[in-house]
Amino acid sequence: MMADADFADCVELQPELKRLKLRRNNWDSDTYEFDEVLTEFASQKRVYEVVAKPVVESVLDGYNGTVMAYGQTGTGKTFTLGRLGEVDASDRGIMVRSMEDIFADLSPDTDSVTVSYLQLYMETLQDLLNPANDNIPIVEDPRSGDVSMPGATLVEITDQHSFLELLRVGEANRIAANTKLNTESSRSHAMLMVHIKRSVLENEDMSSQNGDASHLTKPSKPLVRKSKLVVVDLAGSERVHKSGSEGHMLEEAKSINLSLSSLGKCINALAENNAHVPFRDSKLTRMLRDSFGGTARTSLIVTIGPSPRHRGETSSTILFGQRAMKVENMLKIKEEFDYKSLSRKLEIQLDKLIAENERQQKAFEDEVEKVNFEAQCRIAEVERNFADALEKERLKCQMEYMELVKELEQKLVLNQERHDCNSFVADNEEGPASSSTDDVAEVKMLLETERNRRKAAEEEVEHLKSQLGKHTQAEAGGDVEIIKLRNLLEDEANQKKRLEEEIILLRSQLLQLNFEADQMRRCLDGSSGSTYSAMDSSTTQVRHSQFKDVANGQKSSVATLFEQVGLQKILSLLESDDANVRIHAVKVVANLAAEEANQKRIVEAGGLTSLLMLLRRYEDETVRRVAAGAIANLAMNEANQELIMAEGGITLLSMTASDAEDPQTLRMVAGAIANLCGNDRILMTLRSQGGIKALLGIVRCGHPDVLSQVARGIANFAKCESRASNQGIKSGRSFLIEDGALPWIVQNANNEAAPIRRHIELALCHLAQHEVNAKDLISGGALWELVRISRDCSREDIRNLARRTLSSVSTFKLELRRLRIDF
Repeated sequence: MMADADFADCVELQPELKRLKLRRNNWDSDTYEFDEVLTEFASQKRVYEVVAKPVVESVLDGYNGTVMAYGQTGTGKTFTLGRLGEVDASDRGIMVRSMEDIFADLSPDTDSVTVSYLQLYMETLQDLLNPANDNIPIVEDPRSGDVSMPGATLVEITDQHSFLELLRVGEANRIAANTKLNTESSRSHAMLMVHIKRSVLENEDMSSQNGDASHLTKPSKPLVRKSKLVVVDLAGSERVHKSGSEGHMLEEAKSINLSLSSLGKCINALAENNAHVPFRDSKLTRMLRDSFGGTARTSLIVTIGPSPRHRGETSSTILFGQRAMKVENMLKIKEEFDYKSLSRKLEIQLDKLIAENERQQKAFEDEVEKVNFEAQCRIAEVERNFADALEKERLKCQMEYMELVKELEQKLVLNQERHDCNSFVADNEEGPASSSTDDVAEVKMLLETERNRRKAAEEEVEHLKSQLGKHTQAEAGGDVEIIKLRNLLEDEANQKKRLEEEIILLRSQLLQLNFEADQMRRCLDGSSGSTYSAMDSSTTQVRHSQFKDVANGQKSSVATLFEQVGLQKILSLLESDDANVRIHAVKVVANLAAEEANQKRIVEAGGLTSLLMLLRRYEDETVRRVAAGAIANLAMNEANQELIMAEGGITLLSMTASDAEDPQTLRMVAGAIANLCGNDRILMTLRSQGGIKALLGIVRCGHPDVLSQVARGIANFAKCESRASNQGIKSGRSFLIEDGALPWIVQNANNEAAPIRRHIELALCHLAQHEVNAKDLISGGALWELVRISRDCSREDIRNLARRTLSSVSTFKLELRRLRIDF
């Protein structure tokens, strides 16, 4: 600057017009246009955003990219590219800033970054990270034309700190020298090569044949995107008489100028669309073959000096940039099937299946061993019982045998005695015969006496039988009379019951007629006492008072009936055989249940059980509608909700929902289930007993009021489920998604009816808060609805909840970044 203080700059920059003027003399100048013109006052951040950031973004999307600096020695190429910014963070160059953006976008679990740092010194490719490796070959793939350096050191890095350490090592090994033009002139071309591997999943959507909104997804294919960022810091072109190079430095200058000359020839040939491009004239052009005319996105920054002493170098640099702008590259993304990832995933699944098979095999063996042990125990027990029974039978047989032996011995002794007696009678035949005759006569008399006694006993028995028959007939006549009396008493009780029911019905009708008469009388009195002048001013007040009197009259009539008849009597009428009485009674109970003060008394008196019995027994649509409405009123109390579940209420409501066709009945049933969905303690039971599927079945009606209750139930369930997941009580996918509610939720997320839309939007936000549901929501099309809710929802709290969810769930963030959607 001191030497040229008396001379004007040879270059005039016009950054706002993106052009510059190169003066030929004091009167004439040449104008050149570029994609961007940056002055010496441009910050490093602006230079990075203009020159390198679009290339880095393309590299992250899977394309190859090159950032190159070309210009005269001492014009700031190394400062622009390789400045570390250790003293001043704003001086960080393109290398450091590009790696910051790369690390910010990559996922350390699935992506990897490897770095190599090389220099081309006197047509020899050397490794700056391993100076001993000073002759690295350049290999070209004959099929794809890709250039690789198989001997270069590849270092995998995971953070910015390790990258800065590598840059420090490389800069320390790079060759530089002191010349007249630059105190630290780079004597070699430096190349930083960053290799990026990203794992992506390719989904194939198949629209359904009937053309509806639902769609199926094939299993995703694991792919690997390989991209490469090359940052090239070329050595500066110089003229020997200006730089003062001599000796070895002169040889270095010749090598530098030769390689830059070869690069210029290649650029000229590409700009003129020549058939032959001399890439093989220099190792520099071979390494940069993909950057010019290849498949990489290339950004070239040319650095110039304003000094008129170096106008020739400045002119050649500008012309080099102009020719390079004419070169067109064809960007190409490089994706490969990730066999390793798929193999690793299949190995994990195989290991899980093997472990599960081993567990099942072990459980089966344990079960078989248990069954064998039980069978052996039973066999041993049966054998013991059989042995005991056999021993008892043997002892029994032995005892019987001994008794038979004794009897035979006794008979033998008795026969022996008789034989001795007969022999004694034969020896003494002259005994008196008169004694035998007397004995026979005495025996005959005794036999006759016994016959007479027997005859008298038989006559007495006949007499007693006849008396017993008469007594039995008399008792039978008395039983008939008792039965008749009992029947008469039952008829009287039934008639009394019917009369009481008719009295209650007449009382309610009388109260209703009195109420209507009072209303008519109030209307007539109000109309007769008003004038035309005051009529317009009092119309609103009269109508308001009439509506208030109507409401109060309905409550007072029900309360009066409640006080006069009694709750137990009203509940007993729910089981009446008369359909009209039963319908009127259930309406009274439903009106009483609408007030929170009466709900506890109704439940304690067994009203809830009676209402559930009505749903179970009767198929009358009116009875089921009013009973479901009364149950819905009782279900607003949290204490009653557990009683309803305990008595099988959700099962009965589900059955009613499946059978009913009346929209009002379905609205009452949906309202009752929706109230039950808001209780955390019965969440699991409600789902297991079919509550969610019952709600989804009700949507067949299509009535807006019914759909509003269904949406409210789904919102309550999603809110409770989200709260349980946050507290660690529940894990895994949402029950709503497992039961198939997601398609209906997505379909009605933008419903025209405001109540339906508000509840569905709230349910969708609660489902999206948990990472485990994110993939199902994305595949089901819910992500677009969440973006719409975050932008267009009328309620600010739901809109803010959707924004927080999209910004906190990593799966949504990655998908939105992939789709390039801002919310």
